[in-house]
Amino acid sequence: MVFDKNMFFELIYILQWWVIFFVIGFSFLPLTFTIFKNFFDKGYIFSKILGIAIVSYAIFLLGILHIAPFSFLTSLLILIFFGVLNLPLIFSFKDGKTRIKEDFLKILKENWPIFLFEEILFIFGLLSWSYIRSFQPDIHGLEKYMDFGILNSILRSEFFPPKDMWFTPLPINYYYFGHLTTAVLTKLSNIPSNITFNLMIATIFAFTFAGSFSIGANLIHKLNAKRYMLFAGGLLTAFIVSFAGNLQTIYAFFKNYSGENPVPFWHLPLSIQFFPNMYWYPNATRFIHNTIHEFPLYSFVVSDLHGHVLDIPIVLLTIALLLSVIQNSKGKIQNYNAKIKTFNFELKFFTFNFSLLTLLLISFLLAVAYTTNAWDGIIYGLLTAIVFSYLAFRSKNYSLYAKRYALIVIGSIIFAYPFNHFFKPFVSGVGVVCPPDFLVKAQKLGPFIFEADHCQKSPWWQIMILYGFFYFWVVSFIVFFYRSVILRAKPEGSKILHFAQNDIMKSDLFVLLLIVLSTLLIIVPEFIYVKDIYPAHYRANTMFKLVYQSFIMLSIASSYIIIRIVLGIKYYVSSTNHRKKIITACYLLFATFLLALVFIYPYFAIGSFYGGLKTQLGLDGTKYLKNLYPTDYDAIAWINKNIKGQPVILEAQGDSYTDFARVSANTGLPTVLGWTVHEWLWRGTYDIPAPRIPQVQMLYESSDINITKELIDKYKIEYVFIGDLEYQKYTNLNEQKFETIGKIIYKNGRTKIYKITQQ
Repeated sequence: MVFDKNMFFELIYILQWWVIFFVIGFSFLPLTFTIFKNFFDKGYIFSKILGIAIVSYAIFLLGILHIAPFSFLTSLLILIFFGVLNLPLIFSFKDGKTRIKEDFLKILKENWPIFLFEEILFIFGLLSWSYIRSFQPDIHGLEKYMDFGILNSILRSEFFPPKDMWFTPLPINYYYFGHLTTAVLTKLSNIPSNITFNLMIATIFAFTFAGSFSIGANLIHKLNAKRYMLFAGGLLTAFIVSFAGNLQTIYAFFKNYSGENPVPFWHLPLSIQFFPNMYWYPNATRFIHNTIHEFPLYSFVVSDLHGHVLDIPIVLLTIALLLSVIQNSKGKIQNYNAKIKTFNFELKFFTFNFSLLTLLLISFLLAVAYTTNAWDGIIYGLLTAIVFSYLAFRSKNYSLYAKRYALIVIGSIIFAYPFNHFFKPFVSGVGVVCPPDFLVKAQKLGPFIFEADHCQKSPWWQIMILYGFFYFWVVSFIVFFYRSVILRAKPEGSKILHFAQNDIMKSDLFVLLLIVLSTLLIIVPEFIYVKDIYPAHYRANTMFKLVYQSFIMLSIASSYIIIRIVLGIKYYVSSTNHRKKIITACYLLFATFLLALVFIYPYFAIGSFYGGLKTQLGLDGTKYLKNLYPTDYDAIAWINKNIKGQPVILEAQGDSYTDFARVSANTGLPTVLGWTVHEWLWRGTYDIPAPRIPQVQMLYESSDINITKELIDKYKIEYVFIGDLEYQKYTNLNEQKFETIGKIIYKNGRTKIYKITQQ
């Protein structure tokens, strides 16, 4: 076996990366144990997510207030600060002696096996997806330039908000908190960003897998199921959330269709070529015309470090916290005046109550979700409202829960304000699908927009193919379980029904709330959409952001339902006749077929995107540049090593999803104009970026030295990059003038970097 030095160093990188997460997670265990005291695993895996969110937010706040610069030292001191802050919760200091607190030690002794198991799940996820990414690590294609550019801009920032690398001198007008979190971890681990980009994708996969396990297992824990069923249910949840596709994979068994014009599979002839590549995996996310309906596995495969992906751990933590709130709820509560006494920050183990701490944490998570991927803050704010409505109905104290929810809303607004102060929403209104003619004539009423020829509806059969797997289990939950088990079974005849009926109903109701909200999110794009810049794909982003969360919530719900049915089916079958046993067997056979359909998606997606996992390339996400633009690659590496801060660098402007803006994306140095359509979206109108297109051209091609100097002064350009794409785009490139007003500080072949000395 040939020793691969690069692979060895990458394993060291992964170890460094994991150590950071372990230290952060351990520091926040006391808080996590307090919040999730009613979870069988005490919420162990969520200590890492909670810790990362709090540490990153503290660094962000110090940066936005210009109190402390964003650096390794600041990040380390903040981490140490929170570690020290938690010490009194772990250790007691009496009589000059230091002891571990008994309650903390008791939790560790009683639960270390499950803690170890979840840590192994996390490491498994981190290693497995790092391994998969090593077969195609390129930070290239789709929207990776955007995500990498934001990450690198944040890494170069001293204070916040970070500069827009594609529109100097303005700040980034996008939801970047998840990218900032990645930057914080990059600083703490001291690993290059071209490695941490891929490690962060692997980490999110690991959190998705381990976090889903925790939620699924804790839902099933209340069923008094045997230990192996609890773990089986948790793992099933982990696999469905992390690996499942949708029923669109059934097209693998039929002749292929045009990607733009899908037809019902029953209208297509059967295919005799199932293997190896008859099926095109992206079609599962572009099945409904002019829309996007992605899900986690597709995101992990294509590996854009986008907001909806970065927010998955926060989403799972929020769902887990709301589940804990429901499971910890009581039928009757004290009056508000009595309850207000519990509003304190006393973090004693096993004294968790509906305290100010709980409300603050929910507020914080909703704000973090919003600043990472705006729709998620709204969606899970709605889930919180639904949960609180249920608790209010159950306790008959509507006023109390209305006040509590109001506190959460106010808190989330306050937590999000430092971000919102510099952010300008790029939504122009709420469009109505298929508006009547008299409203089209009105065009706009308040926030609502009525546009002609905007009547795209999703065919019912396409919706059923996309979500039929989930609703098969939803219908099963309603019909099979409630009708055939609960209504017919005697409580004493089933351990499940006999044990802790109230706790069981809490899990059932929580799952039902997830189903209700998920269904609403699927329906909404059939009636309204948020107006953005895309004319034909006007429903795309709205559907994308809503159904992405539906997929996660329905995956959790379906996993629970499957275990719920498995636990109840034995009693049902033993109490029915032969005919019903045959029907049950057919039902289970069909259910297995559906499971097989969603679980074959990884075979197609991973195999196709990663070349069948045949050629391992490592985790360096920028190595591809060495093949495409070798001299540019060396120049970019030189910039990252030698140019500090964020001076403006001029490079060729180009359209979105092209290789243009590769210098700013790979260095974090701001340029005059990068991907134009993205800036059009972020700035709300094409009129803002459009004037810069000819200006960049003049900077490269104009022979008028005065015009060049004026533009250089206007945008405070300090460096000019001339490489392959500049020569390609600007055929009349006037390089001589840069020798007049500047000097060459880097040259490799035709690639040059000029430093401007005269303005």
